[in-house]
Amino acid sequence: MPALTDPALKDADPTIAELIAQEERRETDKLRLIASENYASRAVLEATGSVLANKYSEGYAGKRYYEGQQIVDQVELLAIARIRELFGAEHVNVQPYSGSPANLAVYLAFCQPGDPVLGLALPAGGHLTHGWGVSITGKYFASQGYGVRREDQRIDFDDVRRLALEHRPKLLWCGTTAYPRLLDFARFREIADEVGAILCADIAHIAGLVAGGVHPSPVGIADVVTSTTHKTFRGPRGGMILCKEEHARAIDRAVFPGLQGGPHNHTTAGIAVAAGEALKPEFKSYAQGVVDNAKALAEALLSRGFDLVTGGTDNHLILIDLTSKQVPGKVAAQALDRAGIVANYNSVPFDPRKPFDPSGLRIGTPSLTSRGMGPGEMVRLADFMDQVVKDPSDEPALARIAGEVRELCSSFPPPGIIQA
Repeated sequence: MPALTDPALKDADPTIAELIAQEERRETDKLRLIASENYASRAVLEATGSVLANKYSEGYAGKRYYEGQQIVDQVELLAIARIRELFGAEHVNVQPYSGSPANLAVYLAFCQPGDPVLGLALPAGGHLTHGWGVSITGKYFASQGYGVRREDQRIDFDDVRRLALEHRPKLLWCGTTAYPRLLDFARFREIADEVGAILCADIAHIAGLVAGGVHPSPVGIADVVTSTTHKTFRGPRGGMILCKEEHARAIDRAVFPGLQGGPHNHTTAGIAVAAGEALKPEFKSYAQGVVDNAKALAEALLSRGFDLVTGGTDNHLILIDLTSKQVPGKVAAQALDRAGIVANYNSVPFDPRKPFDPSGLRIGTPSLTSRGMGPGEMVRLADFMDQVVKDPSDEPALARIAGEVRELCSSFPPPGIIQA
C-alpha cells in the first residue's frame, strides 16, 4: 500500500497556505494593540509546529499510559524545570490546554458544585472563568463578584472583604483581563486567610511582567497561580498552573484525568522554549519596555484629551473610556482597524452601554515592544489614534493613516515571521 504523500503546505492546500500568508502580512503591516496578543519567536513557532504533535501522552512523566514516551518525558520535565526556576514555584503543571481549562482545574481540585466562590466581576475587568454568570464557573458554583471604586476605578478591597465575610467563599480569585494597575496579592491573602478560602491568582495577562520582575509575583503568596503561556509571556497558546507542594496532587489529578486526556506535546515544547527565553537577561529588558511603552502611550493619550480608566497604567494595558469623545468603542475599534491599528472594544467600569457595544477600548503594548518599538513610536501611535477617533468615518484619512502605519511597521520587523 503506498505511503501518504508528503507535499509542502503550499502544494497540499494552497488555500490554507495563502490564508496563512495573508495573516503574516496582516501581523507585519499593522500595529497590534490587542493586550492579550504578542509575537512568539521563530524558535517557539518551530517547536510548536514540530513532530511532537504526532505523539499521544496521557499521564505524567514517568507515569504514562502509552509507550514511546522517552523523548516527550524529557520535553515536559524541561518545561517544568524552567518554569519552576523562572517563577520560584514549588510545583508546576504545564498540561492545561489554555488559561480557561487551567482555571477550571482549580475549581475541580478544590470545589464541589454549588460551593461559594468570589472573583472580580467581568464588568469591572475580571475574567469569565472567575465566576461570571455566562460561564460554566458561574453556572455550577455560587459565584459573587467584587468590583472597583467608582471614584478611581481601583479594586475595592472593602467590597472584597465584605463579600468574603458574607459568603465565605471556598475559592477567592485575584486576577484581571482589563485592569491597568498592579495587583496587591498580600491584601487578597489577608482576606482569604480571614475566611479560610483558597487563594488563586490568575496572572494570564501579566505572567511575562512577573517573570521579568516588573510586576509583583503572587508565587508563595497565593495557594495556586494560573496562567496562559502566550500574552506577555510570548509562548504558544497554552496554559500552566503553579502551586504550593501541598496542592500538587489535587491540581495534577484535576488536570488529568479530571478534565483532559493527552497533553499537547508540541505546545509543551513551545512552552519550554519560551521559558528558556524568559530566563535570559534580554527578557527583563523586554518586560521593562512593555511597561515603559504603556506609560508613554498613556501619557500621550491623556495629553490628547483621552480619558483613561484609573487615570493611567502600571502594567501592559490601557483601558480608554471614549464617552467624552462621543464615539462608541466598537465604532472606534473598527475605524482603527481600517487605519492599520488593531484594538478591541471593551466595557469600562460602570459602563451604561451594552457589552457588545461598549464605551471603551482596551489596548496594550506587548506586541509593539516585541517588535522593538519604544516611547517615540508610542507618541506617534497616540497621534494616529487621535486622528481616527476625531472622525472615524473619514475613509480617505483612515487609508492615509494605514499607509503611514505600514511605513512605520516596515522599520520594525516582527519576531517569528520570515519576511518574503
